[in-house]
Amino acid sequence: MIHELVDYETLRVIWWALLGLLLIGFAIMDGFDMGVAILLPFTTKTDTERRIAINSIAPVWEGNQVWFILGGGAIFAAWPLVYAAAFSGFYGAMFLVLIALIIRPVGMKYRSKIFHPIWRAVWDCGLFLGGFVPSLVFGIAFGNILTGVPFYFDETLRSFYTGSFLDLFSPFPFICGLLSVSLFTMHGATYLALKTHDPITTRSKKAGVRAALVSMILFTVGWLWIKNGWVPGYNILEISGFDEPSNPLGKIVTQDTYAWLTNYRLYPWMWAAPALGYGGACLTAVLLLIKHPGKAFITSAVAQLGVISTAGLSLFPFILPSSTHPSSSLTIWDASSSHMTLFIMLASVIIFLPLVLIYTAWVFRVMRGKVSEEDVLTNTQSY
Repeated sequence: MIHELVDYETLRVIWWALLGLLLIGFAIMDGFDMGVAILLPFTTKTDTERRIAINSIAPVWEGNQVWFILGGGAIFAAWPLVYAAAFSGFYGAMFLVLIALIIRPVGMKYRSKIFHPIWRAVWDCGLFLGGFVPSLVFGIAFGNILTGVPFYFDETLRSFYTGSFLDLFSPFPFICGLLSVSLFTMHGATYLALKTHDPITTRSKKAGVRAALVSMILFTVGWLWIKNGWVPGYNILEISGFDEPSNPLGKIVTQDTYAWLTNYRLYPWMWAAPALGYGGACLTAVLLLIKHPGKAFITSAVAQLGVISTAGLSLFPFILPSSTHPSSSLTIWDASSSHMTLFIMLASVIIFLPLVLIYTAWVFRVMRGKVSEEDVLTNTQSY
């Protein structure tokens, strides 16, 4: 059959890589939108300046959220067991994200309807929360995945979450959440520095340098937390065939304190991921200091890629480890959809992902250039 052109094992690895690519795409493309929202109270002093900042992302933020939708859709279709276990366990946190993501477009639309300081201040606060809350929650989710999520499957493969909402905010996941906030803030600062004029540009550069330094510190703290064995890792002792139908109960998994470092010992090339995380953040700070915001935006994107890749490569082949029932942990070998489903989805990605990239590049080319005070004051369509 046609789907057998690519074997099941390879398709599973491809979709693991594609999931990582979509998450990185979301962090790079929507990350600066959220970063600009986070910086709104700190880099703008007047209503006109806030309008400039908002209008710098207004033409692109909706398209950027496509990456978030693609990521959620990929998890649902390619990794249904991961979707079931994660979204039931993180339901409260995901609900907060949903509210925050709704507030952002509503805030953009409604703040300009009435010219009153209190009215606009309320919506500006909503825009800040629309950037800060998702940034924090996404990082906390990653941190919980690294520490393990309290869930299990019964004999009928129904998933049960045994934790609570407050359990999500333990120290290591909270550090990961703050790292996510600082990375997105850095990314948003480079974008603002690129798209605006002084005094917003100067303030954004200073904010970006500080965020880059905080990112490097938090990344170091998180790495040392794992290196010193304060975060439990997981090892697979026995697993069924890599090309067999998905069954998360067909393996034996144990906790191993230093397991998340195993891949780096076996494959030294993986050290490139944390190096990109550190190097990207460091270069971003330097480039902002020497007034090269365009290059800083690129290195900031590299930092997002490096940090997310570090987490993904550490976890491999796990996608969602279970802290209470390790053998219920989900890996790329036992949590995917069928061979045929993955093949059809891959064919769709090969056709449509280049179109998304081409359209995105076209939009950014059309919308290139800085947003000025004159633009927002004379354009009746601006926010």
